[in-house]
Amino acid sequence: MTMTEMPSGGGMNERRRARLRLEISREAARLFWEQGVAATSGDQIAKAVGLSTRTIWRHFRNKESCAEPVVMQGVAGLLGMVRSWPRERSLEDHLAAELAGLGDKTPPVDLADQTLAMKMIRLADTEPALRSAWLMAYDQVERELCVISGDRLGHLGSDLEGRMHAAAATAVIRVLDEHLGAAVLTGADLSELADAEAVSRCFAHAIRVATGGALGDPID
Repeated sequence: MTMTEMPSGGGMNERRRARLRLEISREAARLFWEQGVAATSGDQIAKAVGLSTRTIWRHFRNKESCAEPVVMQGVAGLLGMVRSWPRERSLEDHLAAELAGLGDKTPPVDLADQTLAMKMIRLADTEPALRSAWLMAYDQVERELCVISGDRLGHLGSDLEGRMHAAAATAVIRVLDEHLGAAVLTGADLSELADAEAVSRCFAHAIRVATGGALGDPID
């Protein structure tokens, strides 16, 4: 057992287990991007992170699923913003404040992890297993938005109307994230989205349109 390797039984709490899974995921994502998913083996992932192959399979069901923690990192910041949206603030104002505030504090997700997440999404165009991880991440976003929709519109989160608004909002957020991620990786011109206000307007407008204006305004 290496210095990095830790047992996965009752002696490991959930936080330590999550850290180890993310460490494995980072190395797997790096290898997937550099040499392709098909050319990457579980043994290579284990060697890169300093673990036994058996330990890799103790934490992941197959090699493609090793990308899931990094992919989830790609939406972690978004989930934080969604959860903290106060009733008395418009979506534009909330997103602008959250994005502007990132300059004054440590980002919730490391830039390197964000970049790896973008790379996995690019690979997902041709790798169905990686696409599944991306869609699973946005399933969590949709669940959060369903609760928020219910709170802001005065009905239960499981109500059909609330679920439809949450699904529509999640879809446009996912499409925008994929578009922006691809633009970043290809070096496209992002000058029009260079400031927090522009980004917040872009996302808020998309959510308003997708939900027919139901989500966006402050609630008294």
